[in-house]
Amino acid sequence: MNVIRSLRNYRNFRRTVGQLNAMSNYQLDDLGIVRCDIPEIVRSGR
Repeated sequence: MNVIRSLRNYRNFRRTVGQLNAMSNYQLDDLGIVRCDIPEIVRSGR
């Protein structure tokens, strides 16, 4: 059960990081996000 949950969490993490990376720098700036901080922000759930 933990393995399945971990795989789902990882898939959601990668999907969210991918969506944010697809945004332009201008869009990220509007959200107050710097591109290099995306993985950390997604991990922390902010």
